Formats: sequence, C-alpha cells, structure tokens
Amino acid sequence: MKAKADPVNERDFLARIEGGKTIREYKSKKTIFRQGEPADSIFYIEKGRVKLGVVSDRGKEAVVAILGPGDFLGEGCLAGQMVRMSTATPLTDCRIVRIKKEATVLALRADAAFSEKFLAYLLIRNIRIQEDLVDQLFNSSEKRLARVLLLLANYGKDSKPDMVIAKISQETLAEMIGTTRSRVSHFMNKFRKLGFIKYNGGVRVHSSLLNIVLHD
Repeated sequence: MKAKADPVNERDFLARIEGGKTIREYKSKKTIFRQGEPADSIFYIEKGRVKLGVVSDRGKEAVVAILGPGDFLGEGCLAGQMVRMSTATPLTDCRIVRIKKEATVLALRADAAFSEKFLAYLLIRNIRIQEDLVDQLFNSSEKRLARVLLLLANYGKDSKPDMVIAKISQETLAEMIGTTRSRVSHFMNKFRKLGFIKYNGGVRVHSSLLNIVLHD
C-alpha cells in the first residue's frame, strides 16, 4: 500500500477545459460506459464510487478497480484506445463530469505544468494497479480482502480515512479479490470478531486491520 494517487484538484482541472464538458448524475448500478463501446471521452468523478470491471470471452467477470472522487475513468482514449477495455458501473449515487477527448488534449497541450501533474497521477495509479496484480498473485484471499477494505476506507491517504465504507456487496468484494462470496463472509465475520471492522449502517474499518496485511 505504498503508492498513493492524490486526487487532481477539481476546480484546477475543470477550469482548464474549455467546452466539451457535461455533468450527469448516475444512480447506483446505472452503467457509465460498457466494455467494447467507442472510447471518445474521459470521465471525472466528483462524487461517489465507481466499479471498473472486465468480462472475458468466456463470460467471466473480474473487478479491476474501485474509484472515487478525484479519479478519472476512460483515460485510455488519450493513448489511442479506440474502444473501452472495461465497464464502469456506479456502486453508489455519483456525479460524473464527461469531457470529450479533444477538449482534454487541448487543455493538456496548453498547460505543461498541469499536463505533468496529470501524467504523474496516471503513473501513480498504474503503480497501484500493478500492486493489485501482485496482491492477486501472491497474497491469500484474507490479505487481499483486508487490503481492499483499507483502500476503500482511504487508509494511507493524507486526508482522514473514511471510517465507514459506503455500502458494497460481498459479491462485489468477492469479484475484486478473486474468491467466493462464502469466503468473503467468513473473513468479514472473523475481522468483526477481532474488532478490525464493525457493522453500523455500513462497514466501519479500524486501522488495526492493517495487521492482517502485514502479517506473514
């Protein structure tokens, strides 16, 4: 959990975009974009959490990321991606800014300092994705679940962690860590009995859950 991507300041970012912007409210489970659709814009999360998932040719689904306020979606189009490589689905009610690819490119070309900041953000998030892959390959499902819960609670960021995680199903958690719902239920009950988490209209995460991640 070393890599931290500080959110790009919303006003700072949006002020640089001239035209090509639309703001939309999304209800939970209302798709933002689907895998295979044309990639012609990026999205900026102002409020809420979004799940990025991919589906294999055999129909198997995997969750590759959970993103929140200050994060971008669909930025692959800036690197020449013609179609969406994943599906973006809100886990909570969201407010999303859609920005056309052309408008984003113009803004990045016009301001070298901001372009550098934007690139740094993307590189750090790429490191985060690599850490997730290593986590999937080498850590137990118990450790992977603990790590996901800490990340969802914003543990390790400069700001105060969100002690209560917005409602997220055990099915989604199982998809994220590559295990079954029954295993997730087992570990969640274990974490609760050890005092690492509490249920109170959501999941309240205690920093002591980090002991599971660090334990060999």
